[in-house]
Amino acid sequence: MAEGKCHPQPGDLIEIDRPLYQHWALYMGDGYVINVTPVDEGAPSLSVSTTSIFTRKAKVKKQLLKDVVGNDTWHVNNKYDRSRTPRPVEEIIRCAEQWIDREVPYDVLYENCEHFVTELRYGEGVSDQVRKAVIGTIAAVGGIILAGLATAVVKGLSGDSSRRERKHY
Repeated sequence: MAEGKCHPQPGDLIEIDRPLYQHWALYMGDGYVINVTPVDEGAPSLSVSTTSIFTRKAKVKKQLLKDVVGNDTWHVNNKYDRSRTPRPVEEIIRCAEQWIDREVPYDVLYENCEHFVTELRYGEGVSDQVRKAVIGTIAAVGGIILAGLATAVVKGLSGDSSRRERKHY
């Protein structure tokens, strides 16, 4: 198991750095986390996002943190504590235990692993990962559109001057 940056406490959010995204879990204590995994029992939890995107379903599992992390890096990230009040730890754990082995809807934009664990910790499902991806996509598309407009304006201006030059001949 790759090292974390600090020692998790029950109720902490665990952020696991995957190659193209972050997977999220909630620390339950004694080395265990709860997280959403693919519905297919044979699929490793490392592929949760890619598998679940297509099935639109996931299963809530209680697993050892070291098994969920594999060789990836992880750290405790209770980043929303600045803007939201966490539920009492006993309530977080009690609610989390009620979800174990249940199938849940999965949607990368609205019901992903980060939404699931933040709902448990704060009573509200939020995902900065999705917000940042959407903002990044909008910015990229906006940049492409602006570049296209700028090119059209420059071509239009140079086209006008070339027409003027032709009239002078």
